[in-house]
Amino acid sequence: MLKVNDLMTSPVFSLKERDSLHNARELMNLQRIRHIPIVTVDNGFTGLITHRDILSATISHLAELDPETQREIDSGIPLHEIMRTDITTIGLDTSLKEAAQILLNHKYGCLPVVKNGELVGILTEADFLRLTIQLMDSLEDED
Repeated sequence: MLKVNDLMTSPVFSLKERDSLHNARELMNLQRIRHIPIVTVDNGFTGLITHRDILSATISHLAELDPETQREIDSGIPLHEIMRTDITTIGLDTSLKEAAQILLNHKYGCLPVVKNGELVGILTEADFLRLTIQLMDSLEDED
């Protein structure tokens, strides 16, 4: 049986609670990711910032702010003020089926993977899409 450890992404791009909204926006843009776990100095999982959270915390484009002003505003907002802390996490030995059911039933985009409270990976919808493509490729190879 496949486990979370077989599919998760590790290492994970993460930030600290005192990092800013600007840091999160930059990391998401540079790495083309939509979820950033927030950790303590010793890598303890404390929360999550999503692309949707960043959009919610951003002043509307209708305000017509120049990029430098938006950057200054974003730099003054620490992540601990906007991060989500009520995040469901999973362990390394969780079955992929169970993890997929959690994602689907709760409409989550990701599940942080923790071991003894420490962030060790992340499982996302994209990971399951990659698995689906691999499975379809192997089915096509059988034909």
